[in-house]
Amino acid sequence: MTRLSVEMLAADTVEPITSAGHAQLGVAVLAGIAVIVLLITKFKLHAFLALTVGSLALGAFAGAPLDKAIASFTTGLGSTVAGVGVLIALGAVLGKLLADSGGADQIVDTILAKAGGRSMPWAMVLIASVIGLPLFFEVGVVLLIPVVLMVAKRGNYSLMRIGIPALAGLSVMHGLVPPHPGPLVAIDAVQANLGVTLALGVLVAIPTVIIAGPLFSKVAARWVDVPAPDRMIPQRASEELERRPGFGATLATILLPVVLMLSKALVDIVVDDPEKTVQRVFDVVGSPLIALLAAVLLGFFTLGRPAGFTKERLSGTVEKGLAPIAGILLIVGAGGGFKQTLIDSGVGQMVLEISEDWSIPALLLAWLIAVAIRLATGSATVATVSAAGLVAPLAADMSTTHTALLVLAIGAGSLFFSHVNDAGFWLVKEYFGLKVGQTIKTWSLMETIISVVAGGVVLLLSLVI
Repeated sequence: MTRLSVEMLAADTVEPITSAGHAQLGVAVLAGIAVIVLLITKFKLHAFLALTVGSLALGAFAGAPLDKAIASFTTGLGSTVAGVGVLIALGAVLGKLLADSGGADQIVDTILAKAGGRSMPWAMVLIASVIGLPLFFEVGVVLLIPVVLMVAKRGNYSLMRIGIPALAGLSVMHGLVPPHPGPLVAIDAVQANLGVTLALGVLVAIPTVIIAGPLFSKVAARWVDVPAPDRMIPQRASEELERRPGFGATLATILLPVVLMLSKALVDIVVDDPEKTVQRVFDVVGSPLIALLAAVLLGFFTLGRPAGFTKERLSGTVEKGLAPIAGILLIVGAGGGFKQTLIDSGVGQMVLEISEDWSIPALLLAWLIAVAIRLATGSATVATVSAAGLVAPLAADMSTTHTALLVLAIGAGSLFFSHVNDAGFWLVKEYFGLKVGQTIKTWSLMETIISVVAGGVVLLLSLVI
């Protein structure tokens, strides 16, 4: 079972820092979220600062002493970064190594060489899903955009027919499958089993990405028929390399952490005896830290060496991979601080009691909360960490599988209807040369389909497992 640090668990079990009633706590939650939304949307403040101020505002409106509100926030920030910070860093290094070595281009070119005609949208969704496993969404978009534009132009395909499947593959991986930051934070918050969540995440992702990708792209291509903009085709990483890694070695490096984490989950189910050596071994090698670290170290030999990287070049790649994630780490950490302030204020317990009174299924409630925060803030990560903090108490009496499904319900809700307050919206708009209305009819609707389909699949799974 993946757990928060000892400090976080201790913080979850202390007495609330305020004795406010449900009404005051409800107002405090709305006020805290409103402050975050206003600062992000109106004043364009960085999400880290907005979450910090919003957490303190929440504590103040809940009637908590300021020193206790600060202590809750810093405890949550520290334990969240301790829990997922290293994993995010390792994922960033692996993604940068994959991109710079030409490994990602090798996978893309190999799959595209085998595909053509009607199979091309399916090839694009497969490429994006594989590439999207270790990469952040924004990095994946930048990496795949040249491929999408070149395939559309050279093959005379509709840009939406090729682009939507690629975006769907990246987005689904980002929202549902660890080791992406959102799912990792939610797993920590509700104390879910990472291996089980990963397995169920992949299970939910398959039908979701098929419907939102290749199938929806047929409709999107009819609604928005635009050519690939020449000005947006940047140079590919491998064009400056004399050689690059092989397809098999690259694929093995990407899938290694997934295989290790799923193996741990399988051994946990089959053996179910913490004292046995085999389970203790897999508990170590299947932990996300070891699994990702192993992939990075393997990547030095399977990706860096075939590309002709020197030791200095490898060191530089690691440094460049770590630099851009500072903002992500701070946002995730501040989100954990906001979550802990919610818990310590008694808001989580309030949500638990309200859900019992209203008879709302916990998974549906988690999805709705994440949807509301996503629409308001535009950030899938903020929506995930905030919703996870609100619904964490609901997981107390859940089975291992239902706790994992709770994480996936939050992830699904966090992807709902990306619009003008989401940086991803403008990224897609500019790269594809679309108008705002066209972006809404394609990208925004695709994100909504992902959210609804994934949420529906999660609810169906909850009835049978």
